[in-house]
Amino acid sequence: MNKSQRLHFCVFPTPLGKFSLAVDPSGAVAAAAFGGETALRGRLRGGTLVADPARTRTARRQVEAWFRGEGRGFSVALAPAGTPFQRRVWAELRAIPFGETRSYGAVARSVRSSPRAVGRANATNPICLMVPCHRVVGSDGALTGYAFGEETKRRLLEIEGAPVSAPQPCGPRPRRP
Repeated sequence: MNKSQRLHFCVFPTPLGKFSLAVDPSGAVAAAAFGGETALRGRLRGGTLVADPARTRTARRQVEAWFRGEGRGFSVALAPAGTPFQRRVWAELRAIPFGETRSYGAVARSVRSSPRAVGRANATNPICLMVPCHRVVGSDGALTGYAFGEETKRRLLEIEGAPVSAPQPCGPRPRRP
């Protein structure tokens, strides 16, 4: 992304709190975040944000429809800024069906890399929800790592009807009598 590029953004309420998104001049989503403008800036690699509800309308409506249960995916164009490897991982995330999860290891095998590298690419995903990084879980199904918190990740997966593991207690398991 051009550091001086003008991006149009909006902030709106969702059942999980404020959500913000930014689109480039062509209308492709460049970033999305749970939170307001500050959270959105944290997902971007530059650019000037200009509030513009008209230019963000299509993307906003798709996010709102997703939260109402009226959509399982997004048709709006996406323009995430990243390395070729990051974009490959993000494309793999978009291939995870609604209501399903994949482990970091499974995604790593698909892109012929390591789970750690996939985890880093996942963490730098600038377009949450639309590039569903929330669908990636630990090998045991644990909700490991999510930029907007594990509770948000849990709630997104619950909205999708995906299996969600119960939090595991720390320490040894109690013995059965």
